[in-house]
Amino acid sequence: MYPKQVHDFLLQFFKENNCPILSENDHYVVVQLTEEMDKKLMNRPYYWQYVEATGTEPSPMQLTFITDKTKLKEDVKGEVIHFGSNRLSQMFKAVQDLGSFVHMYEKVKSDTQVIFTPWLGVNYKVTYYSDQTKETFYSLGINLMTGIVREDFHESIKEISFDVAMPDNVFNLPYIIKPLRGLERLDAIIDGVIANDDHTWAEEAKERLRRSLEVLEYFYDGVEDKPECYEMEKKALEEQYAARVGIEIINGGLFYMK
Repeated sequence: MYPKQVHDFLLQFFKENNCPILSENDHYVVVQLTEEMDKKLMNRPYYWQYVEATGTEPSPMQLTFITDKTKLKEDVKGEVIHFGSNRLSQMFKAVQDLGSFVHMYEKVKSDTQVIFTPWLGVNYKVTYYSDQTKETFYSLGINLMTGIVREDFHESIKEISFDVAMPDNVFNLPYIIKPLRGLERLDAIIDGVIANDDHTWAEEAKERLRRSLEVLEYFYDGVEDKPECYEMEKKALEEQYAARVGIEIINGGLFYMK
């Protein structure tokens, strides 16, 4: 990310999280944190414990972020923020945490009543681990009225405009399939995808492990009482080449649509 991209991200991030921008130009931003954002970004657990225990008036921090120090002409003191900095990484994580589950309505304008159908959409990341790593992303949606499952769900709705507020003149159909049950169905589909996938990668990792262990044994050939480092190296190799599968839900939400 270039400095301008970081700067634009900060403005959008704080705007979306209701943190007032007190001052800014192209190269710095002065922001007043909310209580929630102070707790997420500032690592002051003891302060907030004290505030909550004593009923003291809270005082969220005010911060100045410098996004391009090389072009800053004013005498501004603040925290330099750039791609790769810990603070920016904190904000990326906050975005992921805060946006991990949404409840959205399609934007519509109509003089007659519009009927919305509830969909549960979930984005998954499936990772195959060994000494090599492969990641695949899946986006699935399930109609909570009919049970119909839509693959590439994100692609199918990305052109639709959504809002957190329900539009006027709209009737939401009550879901027949509970969201938790819908999630279980989508999880089962992902399990099936993995079960039916080509797993030669795991066999290949096992073969690479076998060859690496042969090399290790060669170096210790003839040594009756193998040293502790031998067991450590062997264990490290076994962990390095161990084939395993990880499934992670990146985010999801309830989407009410026509």
